[in-house]
Amino acid sequence: MASPAVVEPSIRRHWLAAAGLCALAGAAVFQFFGNSTRGYIDSSSLFYWWGFQWVNPSSEGEHGWLMLAVSGWLLWRNLRQPSAISGQRSAVEFRAPLCALLGGLALHLLGYAVQQTRLSIVGFLLFTWGVLALGGGRRWGRAAAFPLGFMVFAIPLNVLDTAGFFLRVGVTDTAYQIARLIGIDVIRNGTQLLSPDGSYSYDVAAACSGVRSLMALAALTVLLGYLGFRAAWARVLIGLLVFPYAFVGNVVRIFAIIVAAEWQGQRAGTIVHEWFGFLIFVIVLGLVQATIWLLEKWRPAVGADGRAAPAPPIGGCNLIGYKTASLVTAAVVVAAVAVAWATTRLDAAQVSPRTGVKLAANGVDPAPLPDFLGLDWAGQSSPVTPVEREVLPADTGFSRKNYVSLRDRHEQVFVSIVLSGRDRTSIHRPEVCLVGQGWTIRGAEPREFARPGGARFPVTLLRLEREVTMPRGEKVMVPALLAYWFIGADRIVATHWERMLYSTADRLRHRSTHRWAYVVVQTPALDGEAAAVARMQEVLDGTLPAFQGEGPKD
Repeated sequence: MASPAVVEPSIRRHWLAAAGLCALAGAAVFQFFGNSTRGYIDSSSLFYWWGFQWVNPSSEGEHGWLMLAVSGWLLWRNLRQPSAISGQRSAVEFRAPLCALLGGLALHLLGYAVQQTRLSIVGFLLFTWGVLALGGGRRWGRAAAFPLGFMVFAIPLNVLDTAGFFLRVGVTDTAYQIARLIGIDVIRNGTQLLSPDGSYSYDVAAACSGVRSLMALAALTVLLGYLGFRAAWARVLIGLLVFPYAFVGNVVRIFAIIVAAEWQGQRAGTIVHEWFGFLIFVIVLGLVQATIWLLEKWRPAVGADGRAAPAPPIGGCNLIGYKTASLVTAAVVVAAVAVAWATTRLDAAQVSPRTGVKLAANGVDPAPLPDFLGLDWAGQSSPVTPVEREVLPADTGFSRKNYVSLRDRHEQVFVSIVLSGRDRTSIHRPEVCLVGQGWTIRGAEPREFARPGGARFPVTLLRLEREVTMPRGEKVMVPALLAYWFIGADRIVATHWERMLYSTADRLRHRSTHRWAYVVVQTPALDGEAAAVARMQEVLDGTLPAFQGEGPKD
């Protein structure tokens, strides 16, 4: 039997070649069959879809470049450090990389099937770890684990938009309670903080709640925990502390705004609001560093110097060689070809002809909304803008009108129906667009509206507010209500997540793409919420038979 010193260079070449071939197969899949959502970013490349988020300001993902640079530095740093892991290989070392390679491809296929490109990115990161561990052995696998996991912070996660509202409410309430405790007379209205005499008024918007900086703070905190400790539990603890610490930082910031405004008026509070955003980072990172110092003082063994005793080198490097490397490569290449074939089959799936709404004569758009609702409402045309037509998939259908009361022309109700095609990006949560249009979401709750005949269906009701400049230059806050729901071929749901759940199940079980309708009803609420809801119900009584009728049978 040859000695490890003689066999190892040959084995290393076999596995480097295997890793290279697997990397090429995976790169082809992720480049040419990597993205199934073509609504906003029309590209089949996962790399292009992800990179676009890093250069598009509206995606708020420019930090992706920084995450990539930090991950690269961490990998270089880890490889330079002395390792207790031998460069030799054992007979079982290919199993974890092989599972990662096949698992990454499977995860990507799942993401492709349910049209969730972010899931495909996680699959790509897992596949990349498999390539590095396959070519470099356990040492490279261990060195690359955290850097690749750190890249998760570069994935755009819109789910934080929902969490942001609750964070805003909590930050507002806590700052309000502290101000009242020390004798500052302040009024709280939702996420607004106002002076009783009208000298200042501030809205704790999304930026003030810290949700936009939460990913950056979480990344920095996790990084500090990783560099400061070797014990896994200590690293996890430091990473989780970012959430309460970020909450504390934002409360301090909002409280500082209140104190400045109470002391020197609206302008002083505005200066604090605009220039003290970095205060959140200072507070959070300071608290994290204090926690690290306390942990190191309390349990020195968990720090960077508390290294475990080196493990003995792994022998038996000559148990695997060219044949095993070839089998692993063949398995990954076959899996890559199978995934590419499966994605083409998914793309070829026909859109289900069943819908929960009536269709216009062209078979693409929902049925036209009526021009008049009795003698009380007149429908005004609300055409689709060229930007919407350009951004959304070509098979997206539209039907919308703005109804004006003939009794009082100040009473208006906007009704919009967007009917998706093959791509799920035709429709989305309205919260995304509303913030971009300048609306502030004051609250959200489940409600029900009635169909003609008395049957009821669920909706999500949003309370909105937007600042409007009047002709004389004064600024006023205009409240509004917006109700939305989604109509599928066999059900009506009130939330985006319910629609995604049922849509995913249909694609996986039946390989079908159902056309979901997204309905929005919006009206000003200057006359109060009760009157606004009654106005929306009145317009729905006249329009529902035209497009929804009795609705799907639940």
